[in-house]
Amino acid sequence: MTAFNDRFLKACRQEQTDRPPVWFMRQAGRYQDEYRAIRKKHSLVDICKIPEVCAEVTLLPIQQFGFDSAIIFSDIMIPLEPMGIDFEYKPGVGPVIHNPIKSKADVEKLKDLDFGKDLLYTGEGMKILRRELNVPCIGFVGAPFTLASYMLEGGPSKNYIKMKSFMYQETEAWHALMKKLATNMAEYLYFQVESGAMAVQIFDSWVGSLSRADYLEYVFPHMKEMFAAIKAKTDVPVIMFGTNSSHLLQDMKATGVDVIGIDWKTDLAAAWADMNHEVAVQGNLDPTLLFGDWSLIEKRAKTLLESVNNRPGFIFNLGHGILPGTPQENVGNLVKLVQGRL
Repeated sequence: MTAFNDRFLKACRQEQTDRPPVWFMRQAGRYQDEYRAIRKKHSLVDICKIPEVCAEVTLLPIQQFGFDSAIIFSDIMIPLEPMGIDFEYKPGVGPVIHNPIKSKADVEKLKDLDFGKDLLYTGEGMKILRRELNVPCIGFVGAPFTLASYMLEGGPSKNYIKMKSFMYQETEAWHALMKKLATNMAEYLYFQVESGAMAVQIFDSWVGSLSRADYLEYVFPHMKEMFAAIKAKTDVPVIMFGTNSSHLLQDMKATGVDVIGIDWKTDLAAAWADMNHEVAVQGNLDPTLLFGDWSLIEKRAKTLLESVNNRPGFIFNLGHGILPGTPQENVGNLVKLVQGRL
């Protein structure tokens, strides 16, 4: 059997590695022919809920490209269903919630997750992956703020008026909602760790919509408590990623996170230096760059690698997820380049 590849875990702990580990957000998905073939037979929710199919999809990019880490195939909305949120995925739109939160009473109706019956399929999928993989598998959740935003807006938003109005006007209910989500998502992450995850990531896709003052008042205390709850039960690395969040990186670091994902709009080396290299960092090639010529991709990737100067604690990733239509050849060549196989 191939020896276990622990480069990713070492980098999360800021230990020296022979080269940077590489994995990509959304590394299993619509850009892959194999994934699209599976989607002809199964819906997105089916893939998340059928452990064998979940594991099959998760394994695809590892088998195809040789990434240094896997991430379980799921969706940040999945744990909201057993909490009482009714939603569906609409093509070209994303998740649409049929019973959005509108009042304190709606918050109080939300159920706590029961891991004896809820989300067992995620645990079973993770157990399969632990047996099959020779690289770590990452578990993940959506951050409380991003989940709360979806629950209040009812779906994707351009201006977040419903969410921010609730946050400003129904502040007590907002904090109750954030506390409930932080508690349940921390437990869900630990459940994934118990099932075999060797690191966990928290996706805060919408957090860049907040000013720093609002982040500190309405989000930071809950994130700090969430990380404390996770760290009280496990020592696996915890990764935090938020888009358009360069103004919040110092505050994210202060939550107690081990690794911070840097989006593609930010100078990664400069941001890392600003944080005194006290956390590991992950990122941050522009995912649309993978639609360009290989010569440009190679140049930008080498520039990024050179900028970190072999400092321990760097994980090569994109600054957001792989986009549908991305040429698979470019993905494969980029992985080989980082791994020194090209």
